[in-house]
Amino acid sequence: MLDVRGLTTELALEEGPVRAVDDVSFALPPGGTLGVVGESGCGKSLTALSLLRLAPEPPVRVVGGEVRFQGRDLLTLPEAELRRVRGRHAAMIFQEPMTSLNPVFTVGEQIAEGVRLHLGASRAQARDKAVEMLRQVGIPAPAERVDAYPHQLSGGMRQRVMMAMALACDPALLIADEPTTALDVTIQAQILDLLARLQAERGMAVLLITHDLGVVAESCDAVVVMYAGRVVERAPVRALFSQPAHPYTAGLLRSIPSRRDVGGARASRARLRAIPGRVPPLRQLPVGCAFRERCERALDVCAHVKPALTSPREGQWAACHNPVPAP
Repeated sequence: MLDVRGLTTELALEEGPVRAVDDVSFALPPGGTLGVVGESGCGKSLTALSLLRLAPEPPVRVVGGEVRFQGRDLLTLPEAELRRVRGRHAAMIFQEPMTSLNPVFTVGEQIAEGVRLHLGASRAQARDKAVEMLRQVGIPAPAERVDAYPHQLSGGMRQRVMMAMALACDPALLIADEPTTALDVTIQAQILDLLARLQAERGMAVLLITHDLGVVAESCDAVVVMYAGRVVERAPVRALFSQPAHPYTAGLLRSIPSRRDVGGARASRARLRAIPGRVPPLRQLPVGCAFRERCERALDVCAHVKPALTSPREGQWAACHNPVPAP
């Protein structure tokens, strides 16, 4: 249903343009869930915004690739036609509901706007739909909350309102950009459970952007790992967690605390294994592999040749000259 090929996005900086999303490719089948993970600044959110051409131009410019959604390339659609796709067939949940919701309109008005625009509903029908969507996402007393303003709701409720807005027109694709950011653990679990239930009921595909590998393990069928704007690994979720191929992925997995790391006799002396160094700025990416200066498996070729995505194991792809061998 969603086939992304060679997506490339540039940022215009004073020093000149830099590639913030570099030749990103992946596919998402109907009803599937694909996780996109990586450290902050790796290009996850900009990739999502580029798919629906939501990033501000300038300073952002999509310079290459295809985003084929239900058979049409979104990058070549006229703006008027693309507006009919956004919200109706493909919707997005943004990571900061307090800044994404308009503070001067009630949450009901904001949900109803898309229903009226895309489905041609009357004001009364759109309001009824808004109440129903608030009920579906688990907000208590939806007939009253529909007239509330964003500042009158908690962070968890605002995130549920964002979900109600995104799902009101029954889209085939939902892009969820860090949907649990800044929420406590209990509310995070509720939001993820709600998302999984609504996905199962509606049969929609979900592109889940997160830095939390625990969320990916629980929610996704396949995973794309990004580093410095590029895809460094792509694999089914079980294969990635059991036998990561890229050293960066292996490092991310080693940094996840296990039960024995957080409890028991070992807890007092256990230390997580951090990846040394830091992500290089996009305007100062090293020649060759962008991860080589932090990589324990780097070879001489890594300093000169940018690795292409190859398949070290069936169904698993990694951009690495010296991938991690299977255990």
